[in-house]
Amino acid sequence: MMIHAYNELYLSDAKQNLAEVYDYAINTCKFDADIFSKLFVQSGYAEKFERGNPAIIAGMSGIELVKRVISYAYPDRKFPEKIFCEERSEVYWAGWALAEYQWITCRRFKDIFSRISFSEIIAMYNVYHEMDIGHFIEDMNKRYHAVELETKLKKIRENRGISQSELARLSGVNLRSIQMYEQKVNDIDKAQVGTVYKFSRVLGCTVEDLLENPEE
Repeated sequence: MMIHAYNELYLSDAKQNLAEVYDYAINTCKFDADIFSKLFVQSGYAEKFERGNPAIIAGMSGIELVKRVISYAYPDRKFPEKIFCEERSEVYWAGWALAEYQWITCRRFKDIFSRISFSEIIAMYNVYHEMDIGHFIEDMNKRYHAVELETKLKKIRENRGISQSELARLSGVNLRSIQMYEQKVNDIDKAQVGTVYKFSRVLGCTVEDLLENPEE
């Protein structure tokens, strides 16, 4: 059974808050949807949100959260007044639906955005906004699993400028094993914890960053 990061009692607040976050950031502050999503992840607030930090999912307004996220990269940014509209925008719906999808699947925002951009989620509005949320979640799961990505081990290793041979030497894990993980012949999620930990120490990341499906 999947254990959610926070109680379902807070889900409504979380959905409304993330909806307001994206609505304000994109429609009022005029940020590109996917650039803001990257800032959301890089600032650390996405992780706090997905872990159910009460101050983030319910303790502050979506507008205040946007200001903190954007100020992380642009500390001198001036923020316009919120543009209020009686009708909920496509962006508002996309933020609302994304919050439920993240809660249901327990996936990290950074993993979701690596496969499905927020602008793509906005484009799903016309099909799903009047349907039960379950149809949206089903489609999101299909899209998520349809994307074949390089393994996280390979991507992080290459970003660090480290060869497979060098990783083998520094970690003490034999070269063939590294090749098998990167080619998806062996599943790194089923590797011994000690092995993944050795990779994380050399690559300067967390063990979770190297797992393909950390939520499982």
